[in-house]
Amino acid sequence: MIQEVLTAVLAGGAVVAVYAGAAARVVKQYERGVVFRFGKLAGQVRPPGFTMIVPLVDRLHKVNMQIVTMPVPAQEGITRDNVTVRVDAVVYFKVVDPADALVRVEDYKFAVSQMAQTSLRSIIGKSDLDDLLSNREKLNQGLELMLDSPAMGWGVAIDRVEIKDVSLPETMKRSMARQAEADRERRARLINADAELQASKKLREAAHQMEDAPSALQLRLLQTVMAVAAEKNSTLVLPIPVELLRFLERGGTPPPAPEVTRAPAPPPQEPQESQEPLPGLSSPAYLAGRADAESAVEAVEDLTGASVEPAPVPEADS
Repeated sequence: MIQEVLTAVLAGGAVVAVYAGAAARVVKQYERGVVFRFGKLAGQVRPPGFTMIVPLVDRLHKVNMQIVTMPVPAQEGITRDNVTVRVDAVVYFKVVDPADALVRVEDYKFAVSQMAQTSLRSIIGKSDLDDLLSNREKLNQGLELMLDSPAMGWGVAIDRVEIKDVSLPETMKRSMARQAEADRERRARLINADAELQASKKLREAAHQMEDAPSALQLRLLQTVMAVAAEKNSTLVLPIPVELLRFLERGGTPPPAPEVTRAPAPPPQEPQESQEPLPGLSSPAYLAGRADAESAVEAVEDLTGASVEPAPVPEADS
């Protein structure tokens, strides 16, 4: 009798142990448990920790409450200014109501992904190319609002949306590069023109200063000569007017301009037969002395002017 009682107790203990093992569940800290009893939502959402369900009657579904990072595939579209671009983004969202995430939508992750793709295409069509490149914060906010409205009915909250990259065609990239280069060249020319204007104003002020003191211009000329002479590979040539040399030659008083009269042309002469040179006039010493004399006469004429023969005075009639 006692043996039968012990056997029954052991069998009951085994059944209880099996039942407890089948009914015991553990929900992690970042999860929430949703229980369905005979296919119907039963009770409240189970918090993290140890919980019990009815075996073969209840089914426990665990829902992750962490923020999910979902990349949005690159979408190709045409902007409002008729430019073909390819844009990809990333969506950050989390489940705020586990029961709605399981009951109201079949697969909330797939639903959020498809909604993000359609919203991204809509944003591309409503925006200009400059907005996609430089005003992404505003586009991110607009995309977040477009996703958050339907996602709240699914028990999902959109944390943030970011546009990752905007791919442009090669022709558009070259056009933008030429535009940027032209803009920089325009600014460089404006800066150069402004510098020339300021330099011209300063030169005008310097000219007025040198007008009051003519010696300053001579000093400036000497400084320029010294600066040029510092270069070892250059030859400096200072042209001096011949009139200045003639003025210094005459003692500082310019000579009166002589009256030039034309002498009567000599009568034509008959051609003479060529005569042989005299002996001794064709020697090298005689030719060298004659060349020196001609060069001396030319130097004197350069300093004193060409000699002018006086006009013959006509004789008075008796």
